[in-house]
Amino acid sequence: MASSSTVSGDVRRGARTPRAASRVRRQLPFSPWLFAAPGLLITGVFILYPFVSTVVNSFTDRRTLIPGTFVGLANFRELLHDDMFWIGLRNSALYVVGVVPALVLLPLLLALLVQKNIPGITFFRSAFYTPVVASIVVVGLIWVWLLDERGLVNSLLETVGVGRVGFLSDQWLLLLSAMAVTVWKGLGYYMIIYLAALANVPRELHEAASVDGAGAVRRFLTVTVPAVRSTMVLVGALSSVAAFKVFSEVYLMAGPDGGPAGEDTTLVMLVQRTGTGLTGRVGYASALSVVVFVVTVALMLLVLRADRKEDA
Repeated sequence: MASSSTVSGDVRRGARTPRAASRVRRQLPFSPWLFAAPGLLITGVFILYPFVSTVVNSFTDRRTLIPGTFVGLANFRELLHDDMFWIGLRNSALYVVGVVPALVLLPLLLALLVQKNIPGITFFRSAFYTPVVASIVVVGLIWVWLLDERGLVNSLLETVGVGRVGFLSDQWLLLLSAMAVTVWKGLGYYMIIYLAALANVPRELHEAASVDGAGAVRRFLTVTVPAVRSTMVLVGALSSVAAFKVFSEVYLMAGPDGGPAGEDTTLVMLVQRTGTGLTGRVGYASALSVVVFVVTVALMLLVLRADRKEDA
């Protein structure tokens, strides 16, 4: 009796199994979308929709409280005759030229210094990374206080007989000061990226180079740099995009007007100034944003193409 009931139970379970498996198979194609739906929704609402809306608005004369009408390429033609656009483009380009080489090389040298496990090295790693987690507003205000005409730096310069320097009043010194703040704040972030890359460099390569009589500089150029070249390309791409879209550092140090006569205005600052307020020109600001997007994509493609040429 027991065996017959067991067999009949197995038969019943076996009869249900195909239907259950069929239900599972019917559900599988939709299951991944259920897991991906929250992320897709967030991406669509906060990234895709604003991007499409910006592109559409760039072809209209929309203002903050006034729905726009289609004007075609009028906003982009106006850019060509806007002096502030060329000033912003110049400053953003100079920012890339001044910041990117420093953020590609200096964090690598810093990573080499803190790579070794010696007593107290954790303190220095944390100290170098602290500016990364600090608020950019706090960092900007601290540097403004330091570089002000009555700040600590000018007080020290006056003490040694150099005299006060207009770090925040001279057009070019203000831009260089903002670049220095950007480099100082980004060193720790890119240092961590380089530390991860250096951990994968075989120690045998350095030992073989040492046996061949290579010094520290030669080992750096022939072993370290080739081993982390792909990471350097990544850092170059990330830092170039961030430098071209710089806003906070220049805004905090130069003010909302962009320094003396607005000569330190960047493109993103121009977008913010043009598109905000009750009378903001949303359509024109959208056209500026499209230009910023195109240039940043072009920068990334140039970096990647240069990397491919070196591989070839």
